[in-house]
Amino acid sequence: MALMFAATPSITKAVSLINELEPGKFPLLLSRILQKIHLKDERTFSEEEEEKLQAAFSLNSQDLDLVVTTCEFFLHQAAYHTAKPAVLAQQLQQLELEADKVKAIVDAWTSAARGVVEKLRQRTLAPKQLEDVNWRLNLQMAQSSKTKVKTPNAMFELGVKDDSTDKKEKIRMEFTHDELYTFYNQLETIQGQLDSLS
Repeated sequence: MALMFAATPSITKAVSLINELEPGKFPLLLSRILQKIHLKDERTFSEEEEEKLQAAFSLNSQDLDLVVTTCEFFLHQAAYHTAKPAVLAQQLQQLELEADKVKAIVDAWTSAARGVVEKLRQRTLAPKQLEDVNWRLNLQMAQSSKTKVKTPNAMFELGVKDDSTDKKEKIRMEFTHDELYTFYNQLETIQGQLDSLS
């Protein structure tokens, strides 16, 4: 498996901070991170909770933030690579994380992996989602300069919902026969690539 973590200066500092955390409280921190890891724009902890964590772990605000974001990074990488527990443990040990912290992360990952990966798969990268499609066909029979014209076209109305604001908008498109055929072929190519990924 590819290397999931590189020993950057910030990760090295975070590892030294994590190694000093109280072993009994660390799994609770990981559990909470795993509960919220799939939420895009939501903080893992409220300001009040962060203050309590600072006191519980004897960390200042910046160090706590570094510990939380690094643990989130470890778990995101594990989800992205769908890491096996042994591989995750080995790579965390290479960062010089102490054995009890490695065990806590691996145990938390093992118990929550399936749910986390599923929730992350459902999370969208784009803020707008297609909700519905309406269409109709038109046949233009004449225009001011010509009497015998047969020009078919397709009209599409895409209902799109913005996940961040819950606003719905309609996007209207018109295609000639050739444009629609080209668009269809592009969709077929995309579908083939999606099928090959799953």
